[in-house]
Amino acid sequence: MSASAPALAPERVDYRTDPSQYRHWHLSVDGPVARLALDIAEDGGIRPGYKLKLNSYDLGVDIELHDALNRIRFEHPEVRSVIITSARERVFCSGANIFMLGVSSHAWKVNFCKFTNETRNGIEDSSRHSGLKFVAAVNGACAGGGYELALACDEIVLVDDRSSSVSLPEVPLLGVLPGTGGLTRVTDKRHVRHDLADIFCTSVEGVRGQRAVDWRLVDRIAKPAQFAAAVAETAARLAETSHRPAQATGIALARIERAETPDTLAYEHVHVGLDRTRRTATITVLAPRGAQPSDIAGIEAAGAAWWPLAMARQLDDTILHLRTNEPDIGTWLLKTEGEADAVLASDATLLAHQSHWLVRETIGALRRTLARLDVSSRSLFALIEPGSAFAGSLAELAFAADRTYMAALPDTPDRAPRLTLNAFSFGLLPLVNDQSRLQRRFYSEAGPLAAARAASGQALDADAAMALGLVTAAPDDIDWADEIRIAIEERAAMSPDALTGLEANLRFASHENMNTRIFGRLTAWQNWIFNRPNAVGERGALKVYGTGEKAGFDMHRV
Repeated sequence: MSASAPALAPERVDYRTDPSQYRHWHLSVDGPVARLALDIAEDGGIRPGYKLKLNSYDLGVDIELHDALNRIRFEHPEVRSVIITSARERVFCSGANIFMLGVSSHAWKVNFCKFTNETRNGIEDSSRHSGLKFVAAVNGACAGGGYELALACDEIVLVDDRSSSVSLPEVPLLGVLPGTGGLTRVTDKRHVRHDLADIFCTSVEGVRGQRAVDWRLVDRIAKPAQFAAAVAETAARLAETSHRPAQATGIALARIERAETPDTLAYEHVHVGLDRTRRTATITVLAPRGAQPSDIAGIEAAGAAWWPLAMARQLDDTILHLRTNEPDIGTWLLKTEGEADAVLASDATLLAHQSHWLVRETIGALRRTLARLDVSSRSLFALIEPGSAFAGSLAELAFAADRTYMAALPDTPDRAPRLTLNAFSFGLLPLVNDQSRLQRRFYSEAGPLAAARAASGQALDADAAMALGLVTAAPDDIDWADEIRIAIEERAAMSPDALTGLEANLRFASHENMNTRIFGRLTAWQNWIFNRPNAVGERGALKVYGTGEKAGFDMHRV
């Protein structure tokens, strides 16, 4: 996002941007290799009150990075590897801007950390699923969130100039943790021995040269004169492992358009209504309407307007907008509307052509959008009503919810809503813990999963869905309004903090991986530590950083 771009109100954030508005990143493409060079405008902060010195970043910098990654995915299919580096000499990135953190609210800090980590997760997601490989060309000092960005890449090349180092200095400098994935990636991804990691994470100066290689903090070092060649060789080698097409034409990612009033957001395929009294957002995803392409030529002609891609982008923007700009809206009601058969036909096209680069990237956009929904600290209730289209890929919205209510209409079966499973229900759009949402629902137990799979393709009514354990409750038309109203009112009366902890635990209950540990630690550790006086008190490390004063710590262990 350009800091000079008009905003709806001074406190609101718009996640929509494009390269013409970038102030902090330079994107260039040379055949199979793209280069993202960080050159942060010090006066380009997304909020007033701080300077982005030493290539430090804030939310606006990562909004641009998120957009640039999508440009590479969709507009440059010929790109097979991406070099992430700095346009500055002797400094790669000093991490999140400390003065920004010092003047920000607690909610802003935590949501900023979450978005930056989702963006880094997206780098790893593209490496794993799309064959897009990443090299961190660390050409200078690399600290904190800057090293966390490097850690998200497939390989790290560090310049060996006797001064450039990698470091995670949050504990000694700021009284907080490298909790936006840094600490977890050091152990889970790079397998740095725990005693060495202890030294690394408690030292300000970091580690440089051959020791950084020996400790597994980087993959390769190179003297300044050989650094560019070493980076190019690494990028070329990784590119050879990619299955992205050498000869393909990308599609332009047009601006996501929406109409907005104080209580509504209206995209082409997603509608949002806000009830500020009940503190709810009703998010309705619309099924495709009209003729849809069924072959590659039609998909390429539709480009970014193709329904599954356009819908995924609009839903992603909805989630980001609500998370950042509507923090008091604590319950999201997930609905769908339209023809279920149209969703299933669109899914069939995705499945038939999933080896094609554009279809593969579209499935990736759906996967990342739903994963963003899963980790959002909002209560999610899905409402399956007459006229719904909870089928196939859109049924994942129901399974993402904390509770799913489905209307039972035994007296008017022709009006009764249906729920339909297909291949998308069984792992094509996994949670961040690599499980399908049905695996999470049934704790991977063979019996319930086999029963659900046997029902795949059937339009299930409320009784059938209840029998299979696919929904939470199935009120009839007499009880529907009261039961939903009571559930929402009860939820709104509970502590948002307690609900955030509860939901995070229950959504990722049975299967852990690096990503769930990152998000779990972000939810618990960062929420707690960012509230402690040792970090944000009058003499807390975040408050006195840069003043010359020494932090005053409460030395009681808690």
